[in-house]
Amino acid sequence: MVDRLANSEANTRRISIVENCFGAAGQPLTIPGRVLIGEGVLTKLCRKKPKARQFFLFNDILVYGNIVIQKKKYNKQHIIPLENVTIDSIQDEGDLRNGWLIKTPTKSFAVYAATATEKSEWMNHINKCVSDLLSKSGKTPSNEHAAVWVPDSEATVCMRCQKAKFTPVNRRHHCRKCGFVVCGPCSEKRFLLPSQSSKPVRICDFCYDLLSTGEMTACQSTRSDSYSQSPKSSLNDVSDDDEDEDSSD
Repeated sequence: MVDRLANSEANTRRISIVENCFGAAGQPLTIPGRVLIGEGVLTKLCRKKPKARQFFLFNDILVYGNIVIQKKKYNKQHIIPLENVTIDSIQDEGDLRNGWLIKTPTKSFAVYAATATEKSEWMNHINKCVSDLLSKSGKTPSNEHAAVWVPDSEATVCMRCQKAKFTPVNRRHHCRKCGFVVCGPCSEKRFLLPSQSSKPVRICDFCYDLLSTGEMTACQSTRSDSYSQSPKSSLNDVSDDDEDEDSSD
């Protein structure tokens, strides 16, 4: 069905509409063979708070952006190649329901759908697109993925030293390797993580020691591992924001 739609006028028109919604700031999305599979609003969990984001699933990429005017204008376009994506379901917990992780070597984050049915449809379609891409290319699924950041609100003290309390002066920082919320003294070092940046990035002392000795997988933390060490919070407290993408902390 995807192959049949690839060169159809309806598909070309739908993709053109998405391009126009992002305007000049967005990248062109029309290429031969690309098909728009579906779209919808998901709640993306970010550092500061949860926010609604418009997602577009194509047969080879996942695109999302900020909603300026629903179905008319979006900004801050992000494009994720699907062949690098793996997804994992998240258990419902309190207000956090119908969620799953979108994991890539560059960035990983949680999203939540409005209903269980919507979640199932999204996950099934993403998995099908990824499977089709990998079968065509002969590549194997990516084993490496960036850590999911623990939201600021889930840590009142440093998750490494367990002593430093966060204040407007003593700021929170995020380790780029494990995703923990840490204090400045516990994250003074930088390390080159090529999949995330061409420059050395902030990591905690614990991860730095493991990376320096070659035990890279030992400090890779999953979202659930991180959350088990911090108090749970409601959807209104936790955050998704696309300030994360540009944040140096």
